[in-house]
Parts: sequence; structure tokens; C-alpha cells
Amino acid sequence: MLSFLTFAGVISMENIKIAVDAMGGDNAPVETVKGAVDAVNEFGANIVLVGIEDVIKKELEKYSFDKEKIEIVNASEVIGTDEVPTTAIRKKKDSSIVVGLNLVKNGGAAAFVSAGSTGAVLTGATVIIGRIKGIERPALGTCLPTTKGFVFLLDSGANVDCKPNYLVQFAKMASVYVENVMGIKNPKVGLVNIGVEEEKGNALTKEVHGLLKETDLNFVGNVEAREIPFGEADIVVCDGFAGNIILKFAEGLSTALLKIIKSEITAGLYKFAALALKTPFKNIKKRFDSEEVGGAPFLGLKSLVVKAHGSSKAKGIKNAIKQCTIFVENDIVLKIEEKL
Repeated sequence: MLSFLTFAGVISMENIKIAVDAMGGDNAPVETVKGAVDAVNEFGANIVLVGIEDVIKKELEKYSFDKEKIEIVNASEVIGTDEVPTTAIRKKKDSSIVVGLNLVKNGGAAAFVSAGSTGAVLTGATVIIGRIKGIERPALGTCLPTTKGFVFLLDSGANVDCKPNYLVQFAKMASVYVENVMGIKNPKVGLVNIGVEEEKGNALTKEVHGLLKETDLNFVGNVEAREIPFGEADIVVCDGFAGNIILKFAEGLSTALLKIIKSEITAGLYKFAALALKTPFKNIKKRFDSEEVGGAPFLGLKSLVVKAHGSSKAKGIKNAIKQCTIFVENDIVLKIEEKL
């Protein structure tokens, strides 16, 4: 959700193919295909577009790009957001999500991007690609804006019920990701809780607090939700139930605040001031734009899967592809294995 988020490392697309679900998302295939083309034209990405071939070809005809950089893999089915994920993954073997995940599993691509059904992507990724050895539960990570830059929230919705050891693994995976992909050395790790005192919280957070103190992570203790936007930590860990509530509230609050500010600043005598403040407010809006990061990485799998927002436009898909490339270049899977 940050326009100022700078990915670490140098992008090198040589021999790295990123599979993109061309049919997933509210704006597919128009925006997903455009995002893939933009990734090719801006930083030389190698893309495999997965979906209904005739539809994808029609969209590609709109653009100029290096034809050797994009290939199409046909998938005749699409999984809708209203379908039961486990059933859809099992029955729709020729869906763009299942075909794309199998491409990664079989070495046809190094990572997978989809703006489609979150449940289907996460379920399919766990079943088809599989977990890194030793990882008990993969988790979904999301970047949230703070006054100091950003905070990486893990888990933001994949695991609503967690055991203490899950959260310890989340913290370790997030530390590897933030340090190697986002470029923050020795990132500060906080535990989401209802108070900063060590004895605060429920049975889960109390036990996790003790376990995190024993790791070699840069653990800064408990972090209350109200302190998250002020950058008290680079990483905050919690179960997926709490994490998804934090994420959804942050998205709703940021949208509401921007609307309130715009309404106030453009009213009455303030209209003239609004012209002078146009650029600052445009910059503020970008800081809350999920398109700038591109999507949420599903950490703990043998290969990277990035879940883009369902309403993603071309910029979001392009940046998700960029994120995948840096992840692969920095061999994050190996680094997570080593960390554990």
C-alpha cells in the first residue's frame, strides 16, 4: 500500500518466467494483460499468461511489445469468487488458477500472480505447490503505510486459528522477506497485542511473546494496534483473524479519511487552497495505494505466489510481477529454509 516502497536488489529477468492469471480479478482480462505488457516494456519481464487463449490474444493485439517475452498457456475454466475454494480447486482442473499453479510446480514458471479468488489461490497454492519443509502454515503478508514508511503485517488472513509456533515461523519468514526484498536490515519485529506489557494478552500471545524473546530476531515486544501506523516495528505478527481485521479496518479508514479531507478542503472558502494542496494530497493518496506494491506474498511455499487485490488495475499487476522477480532473484525460499 505504499508508493514510496522501494524493492531491494537489481531486477534481472533472464531465465525467470512469471505466470500470471489473466482471468482473475474484477478487471480481468483487460487490466491483467495490460499489466503484463507493461512489465515487459518497462523492465523486460518474461511472462506466461494463463487463461482462455482466444480472449488473451485479442487483448494482446492492442499493444506493442517483444513477442518473445509473452507466451500463452490455455486454461478453459475460471474460478469465481463465489465458489467454495476446495471444491473449485478439485473440480476445475483446467482453471487459470490451477493451471498456473501447476506451471510453477512443474518448473514452467518461477512464481505465480493472481487477482482471483483469495481462497482458491491460497488453497490451491498450499495443495499444488506445497510448503517449505518445516513450515507448518504458510501466511499472507501485507504492507501497510506508517509515518516512517511501511510495516509488513503477517498473517493478514490465511490462518484464522493459530498455534504459538505458527506465529514464531511467521516472524522468521517476514524477517527474511523484509530484509532481502524490502532492503531493511535487521528489521524490528513486534507482536500485535492489547497492551505493551509482557503479561498482557490471551494465552496465545503470552506464549508467543516468550518464544520470540528466545529467537535471534530483533524482537521489540508487544505492539498495540494504535501504534502500528506510527512505525513502532517494521514487522507485526498475529493470527490471520486479527490480521485481516487490522487490514480491512486500515483500508476502510484510509479511504474514509481521504474522502473527509477532500470534502473539507474543497468546501466554501477553502476551494482556492485546494489548488495549492493538489500535489501534496496526490502524494498522500499514493501512499495508501495498494497498486504501488502489487499484492500480498504468500510466504512459506516452495515457490512464490502473490495474491493481487481483486480490483487490481494494470499498475498493480505490473508491480506484483516486479515483486516476484526480486523474490526469485534473492532466493527467498532458500533463505527462509536456512532461517528455520
